[in-house]
Amino acid sequence: MTPVEVTRGTGPVILGLPHTGTWLPEGIRARLNARGQELSDTDWHIERLYDGLLPDATTVRATFHRYVIDANRPPDGASLYPGQNSTDLVPLTDFDGAPIWDTPPDAADIAQRRADFHAPYHAALTAEMERVRSLHGVAILYDCHSIRSHIPFLFPGTLPDFNIGTAGGASCDPRIEAAALETCANATGYSHILNGRFKGGWTTRHYGRPDRGWHAIQMELAQSTHLETESAPYAYSAQKAARLRPILAEILKKIAALAPVLKVMP
Repeated sequence: MTPVEVTRGTGPVILGLPHTGTWLPEGIRARLNARGQELSDTDWHIERLYDGLLPDATTVRATFHRYVIDANRPPDGASLYPGQNSTDLVPLTDFDGAPIWDTPPDAADIAQRRADFHAPYHAALTAEMERVRSLHGVAILYDCHSIRSHIPFLFPGTLPDFNIGTAGGASCDPRIEAAALETCANATGYSHILNGRFKGGWTTRHYGRPDRGWHAIQMELAQSTHLETESAPYAYSAQKAARLRPILAEILKKIAALAPVLKVMP
C-alpha cells in the first residue's frame, strides 16, 4: 500500500486527511500492544463524511495510521502545545495516556518512519498546494479531523462540536476564518469555538502562508456529531451525518468562493 492517496480536483480547495488511515505495516503492528492495535485514536469515517461535499476539491489522504507516525506533527518532534498533554510524532500513548507499544520505537525507527510515511505525505500535499495555486493564484487547505468529545487526558469537560483552528488567525486570510465561524455559529443545535484547545496542527501552521497565496484552516469535529457512539465499533451514523453534511458543505463552498479575491500574482 502507498502511504498517501491523492485525488486531484480542479477547484481552489484541498482537503487534507492525515488521520483517517488505518494501515499498519505488519512489522509495526506486531510491536503494538493489544490496546494499541485497537486504533482508538483514528479520525473515524471522516473521509466518508466529507465525500462529495465539494465536487471539485482535491483530497490528500494518509493511508497509514497515526500510530505509525503522525502526519500532523512537525518532523522534528517539537511539541505543538507546550505545557499541555499531547501525543508525539510517533505516539507512545493513546489519547487517554495509556501505553500502546510492547516494543516502543527507538530513534532509528522514528527516522525510518519519517522517511517512509511522513515525508511522502507532505511531499504530496506540497505538490498539490503548488499545483492548485498555479491554477487559481491561491490554494486553500482545509484540514479535516475528528476526536472524541470527552478525553480528560487532553482537555477538561466536553469538547465543542466544531473546533476551528487558524493558528490564532495566522494561517489564513481573515475572511476564510470568518466564513467558517459564521456558518458554525448559525448551525442550530451545535456548539463551536475558534482557536480553542485545537488551534491547528503542524499541517495548518506549516502550510498557512497567506503572503504566498497558501491558506490553511483546521476543522476538528467532536465525534459525537457523526458517530453512533464514541467507542468501538465507532459506527458511522447516517442520521447524524445527514444533518451535519450540509453545514460542512456550506463552509467549503463559502471558502472556495473566496478564491477570486484572495489570489496573488505569480
